[in-house]
Amino acid sequence: MIRNLARSLREYKYPALISPVCMVGEVYMEVQIPRVLAKIVDYGVEMGDMRAVLHYGGILVIYAVISLMFGVISAIGASYAATGFARNLRHDMFYKVQTFDFANIDKFSTASIVTRLTSDVASIQIAFQMMIRMAIRCPMMLILATFQAYSISPRLCVIYCVVLPLLGLGLYLISRVVFPIFDRVFKTYDKLNNVVQENLHGIRVVKSFVREAREIDKFSAVSGQIYKDFCKAERTLAFNNPLMQLAVYTCILVISYLGATMVVLSGNNAAMGMTTGDLTSMFTYTTQILSALMMLSMVYVMLTMTRAPLRRTNEILVEQPELHNPEVPVTTVPDGSIDFENVSFRYSKTAQRNAIEGVNLHIDSGMTVGILGGTGSSKTTLVQLIPRLYDVTGGVLKVGGIDVRKYDIQTLRNSVAMVLQKNVLFSGTIKENLRWGNPNATDEELEHVCKLACAHEFITGFPKGYDHYIEQGGTNVSGGQKQRLCIARALLKNPKILILDDSTSAVDTATDAMIRKAFREEIPGTTKLIIAQRVTSVQDADMIIVLDGGTISAVGTHEELLKTSSIYQEVYYSQQKGAME
Repeated sequence: MIRNLARSLREYKYPALISPVCMVGEVYMEVQIPRVLAKIVDYGVEMGDMRAVLHYGGILVIYAVISLMFGVISAIGASYAATGFARNLRHDMFYKVQTFDFANIDKFSTASIVTRLTSDVASIQIAFQMMIRMAIRCPMMLILATFQAYSISPRLCVIYCVVLPLLGLGLYLISRVVFPIFDRVFKTYDKLNNVVQENLHGIRVVKSFVREAREIDKFSAVSGQIYKDFCKAERTLAFNNPLMQLAVYTCILVISYLGATMVVLSGNNAAMGMTTGDLTSMFTYTTQILSALMMLSMVYVMLTMTRAPLRRTNEILVEQPELHNPEVPVTTVPDGSIDFENVSFRYSKTAQRNAIEGVNLHIDSGMTVGILGGTGSSKTTLVQLIPRLYDVTGGVLKVGGIDVRKYDIQTLRNSVAMVLQKNVLFSGTIKENLRWGNPNATDEELEHVCKLACAHEFITGFPKGYDHYIEQGGTNVSGGQKQRLCIARALLKNPKILILDDSTSAVDTATDAMIRKAFREEIPGTTKLIIAQRVTSVQDADMIIVLDGGTISAVGTHEELLKTSSIYQEVYYSQQKGAME
């Protein structure tokens, strides 16, 4: 997992290496400073030699400046490397998400993917910056300061051998309590993002049903759970500081007593025991050693907190799309003919039943085909197999006489245009949205397809016409206008197959008829599949398919189905009766 994530370092690997190297230099200079202070005390202050004070004071300043330079370079390198690593990681994750097929996206919720791209990457960035600095600094400080203290007095170092294991045990027990809490917090963040996302997407429904209070309560419950978990974790972590202070002051008291005794007994003679300067150095090394251990425990906590984001981020990076191009893909779609040969499909291996079962169907290129069926009859599922948004789990589906699994996926999807009932417009001008269908389309081509989709009239009614700005999600246009813009965008692809998934449900019957008439006259060579709830939208189709429970109940023309299909008869006469009433 670490190796996989480390690939995102790329151009930032050198700053990531420079930072710990400079950190070692900073730590080395820091542990030399107490020895210089000891000489100032012993040879300058104790002996009243001002020249010694100035001499060693100059050395002290040089060490401090060098340490500062190493520290600054290390901090800049770590910051640069961590920020760049996070940028590359987000890029790699987002790029990978773009390669996902629908089955992969179904596996991860939208809110979870957003959390992984934002909060999880931010946590990894902080942990990475700490790792290349503090995770190097703390062990080095612990080792070098202990070595220096041992060189001064091996006997006093026995105190560290007693205190350090006890402090380490205490920090370990605290960490064991905190780790599961942070694991739980990141999962709760997914729920929080999901609540926010649902609320924003459905804000009109929330306000129309006056359910703001319920949404606030739902948000408060999830947010409150995060607050409780963090408070519990912080209360536990709060024991770190008192434990650290207890260890530090215990060591200082014991070293003060034993060290002072050694100084008095030795007569302040370094050859016989310990000098006053050595004792002051021991105090400094005690603080450095125990502080390093304390910081090391915090690094351990931080890295363990990041274990969940690391795992969740890696899951995105290692996820493999289930749909792949063949080794030698077909790059040309001959025509818009479609053949279902005993096709079956289920959304997952664990599904109880097939969504589509035993579908056999032939559609000639250029035909207009209507698809009717009740809710849950798998109308949308059937047409999603054509551009290979999902792969069939049984049988063969052919487009242009070739198995769709033999095509280059991009070639196939460029030849199939889908317009959904709840299609999406992106923030930008109408022109920019339309050119999703063809980036190189001219203004004349834009107007032509908009006239076919009956969108030109309302577009020219805007003050800026085709330069009218569409808000995020198309909130400043009506449902019918949004559908017609999406139809125009699909037509701009000049597809061999056009799929309209109940995409005229928000337009009136007269406009619906005009759109169908334009299709017949302007794109006769394009195969048109129209999923509709209204019989009038498909009754003039060359073929009408009636689906029931994922299987084909009947196939025929409008007149034939009125004689042979009870489902079609029921739908037709109920709508006729409703229209008459």
